[in-house]
Amino acid sequence: MSSNHPSPIQVKQIDHITLVVKDLEISRQFYCDLLGMEEMARPAFTFPGKWFQAGNTFIHLILENDESGESGVHNPERNNNTRAHHLAFLSDNVKEAFQFLEEQGVPILKKPKDRPDGALQGFVNDPDGHVVELSEPVKS
Repeated sequence: MSSNHPSPIQVKQIDHITLVVKDLEISRQFYCDLLGMEEMARPAFTFPGKWFQAGNTFIHLILENDESGESGVHNPERNNNTRAHHLAFLSDNVKEAFQFLEEQGVPILKKPKDRPDGALQGFVNDPDGHVVELSEPVKS
């Protein structure tokens, strides 16, 4: 797939991530009420869903249907770890966030720990089993 010609494509950033979910309200509670994302207006698509935003990050949820594929992870035993496919969000106080999430009954995969570069990271599951990382940048 190598080419000697420069690509005419220059991506700038991730526009959004789409997740297929079983229950829009339970997922809204996780992403908005627990993680603090803001629910956004959504175009009048012919299928149910919700849009959320935090900073420049957008999450688009689609309710599981015949055309969406299955919700959640397809092989939870294999993907329910911190090195599987996951979403990573920056947060100001990861330890405090994890204490709150644990009190709310959110499944904790890995409690916060320091990365080799000094950042702090921890992992939880959303209601459909997607792996979500919360990361706190290195303090300067």
